[in-house]
Amino acid sequence: MVHRTRPCNRRAARRAGYDDRWIRIAARAGLARMTSATADAIAFPPGPGPASGAAPQATPDVLIIGGGPAGSTAAIQLARAGWKVTVLEKSRHPRFHIGESLLPMTMPLLERLGVMEDMRAIGTLKLGADFSREDGGYNTFRFDQALDARCGFALQVPRDRFDRILFEKARSEGVDAHEQTQVTAVDFDGDQPIVWARQGEHRVEIRPRWLLDASGRDAFLGTRLKLRRKNAQHQSAAVFSHFTGVARRPGADAGNISIYRHRHGWIWLIPLPNDVTSVGAVCFPDYLKTRSGELEAFLHQTLALNPEVAERMAGAVRVAPVHATGNYAYDSTRMSGPRWLLLGDAYAFVDPMFSSGVHLAMHSGEHGAAMVDAALRAPRRAPALRRALQRRQDAGVREFKWFIYRFTSPTMRLLFANPRDFLQVESALVAMLAGDVFDSPRVKRRLRLFRLIYGAHVLSMVPQAFKAWRRRRCQPAEGFRGETLQPDPAGQA
Repeated sequence: MVHRTRPCNRRAARRAGYDDRWIRIAARAGLARMTSATADAIAFPPGPGPASGAAPQATPDVLIIGGGPAGSTAAIQLARAGWKVTVLEKSRHPRFHIGESLLPMTMPLLERLGVMEDMRAIGTLKLGADFSREDGGYNTFRFDQALDARCGFALQVPRDRFDRILFEKARSEGVDAHEQTQVTAVDFDGDQPIVWARQGEHRVEIRPRWLLDASGRDAFLGTRLKLRRKNAQHQSAAVFSHFTGVARRPGADAGNISIYRHRHGWIWLIPLPNDVTSVGAVCFPDYLKTRSGELEAFLHQTLALNPEVAERMAGAVRVAPVHATGNYAYDSTRMSGPRWLLLGDAYAFVDPMFSSGVHLAMHSGEHGAAMVDAALRAPRRAPALRRALQRRQDAGVREFKWFIYRFTSPTMRLLFANPRDFLQVESALVAMLAGDVFDSPRVKRRLRLFRLIYGAHVLSMVPQAFKAWRRRRCQPAEGFRGETLQPDPAGQA
C-alpha cells in the first residue's frame, strides 16, 4: 500500500498541544514566516569569496562562525529581524559533508526559511525509515504514521548543495556572508567578544555584540574555552563513501533510509538523486582498530558482515573517496555565556543513527536566533533566555541519546523487530524518528512508556544485555585514530 505524505501542518501541532513558545517569540520579532508559498527554485551562482575585496563588517550586531545549516539558519532569521549579521565560513561552497538524511520535523523550518522548493529540486523523497530484522526482512516506519504527525515526509539531499542553498539564502537576506575567511583567534574584553580572522593575505578584527559559534565539529569557541568533553557513555567511528548501482526499496519506499546492524555496529544506506547512494558503516572503535589494509577494502569487509547489505551492493560502483571519521559523541559543559552561544555540532554531537544532526543543528539555529534577538532587545533578560534555550536543546538531545545508546543492544533489536502500537507507543517511536523530540507532551509520555517496556524486556535477558552494555561502555577508552576528514588543527571555523 502506498502511504500518502501529509503536508507540514502548524494547525495540527496546536491541536496536539505543542509548546511553540520559542516560535511565537520568533514570530513577534518578525523572524518566522510560516507560509504555504515557498521560494521558487533557483540556481545559485558561486558566491563571492575574498577575491571580491570586500572585508567583513567591523562591528556587526551578530558574528556567526561557520556557514553550515546552523549558522545559515540563525543568520537568515536574525537578518529578517533587522540585525546586522556577518557569517565567516572557512571553506568555499559547495564543500563535501556527510549528514544527507533529513527529518520530517525539519520540513516546516525549510518552509519558514523560504527554501523548501529549492530543497525539493535537489532531494530524494523520503517517506520513512526501514530497519533490518535478523530473519533477513525489514520493518518500515512511515512518517505519516507518527503520533501527532506534523509532516509525513522528509528529503535525502546532497549536503554540498543543501548547505550552499542555505548559505546563499542568507546572503540574499542581507547577511554579510564571507567564504574562505578563517577565524584565527577570539578574546573577550569584559563581555565584549573580539574576533580575528584571516581573509586571503589580510587579517581583520571584528567586535560583534553577540558571537555565535556554528563551526560544527571544529567547535572553535568550545575548544578555546575548554568546554568540550567526550561522551563517556558512547563512542563510535564511521567509514563511508558514495556509490551508484545500489539496489533500492520497491515503489514509494525507494527513497527511504535503510538501517542495518552488524556485530560491531550498524550500516546506513541513504538514497540520493542520480542513482547515488550514501553508504556508511558506524562501528565501535575497537573494531576499527583491527583494520590492516586499505580503507576501501575495510569498508567492503564491514558491509559484507550483513548479507542483505552485500546483496544490495552487488552491482555497486564507488563514485567518491572513502572517508573515515571518529569521536562522534561529545557535548559541552555550557551552551552559552555572556554574549556568546554555541549552535549545532559546535555544542554537541550524537551518533548519526537517527539522522538527527541537521535537524538538531537547524533547530538550535532557529531557536538560538530567537533567543539572541530577544537578548539584544532586552539585555537584562539574557541570562534567563540562555538557560531556557539550553534546557530545551538538552531535552531534545537526551531523547535521541537514550535510543542511540541502546540501539545495538539485543533488547532493542527485539523490540524494533516486533513493533506493536500498544497505547500508541509505536506511533510515538515513529514521531521520535521524525525528529519530534522537543514539544509534544503526548509523544514524550509514550516514549517514557517505551522505556518501561524496554526495561521489562532487559530483565528477561540480563546476560545478553549486560554483555552489550559492557562493550559499549568500554569504547570511550578505546578512542579512534585514522580520520580522513580532520577538523582544522586549531579547531578553526
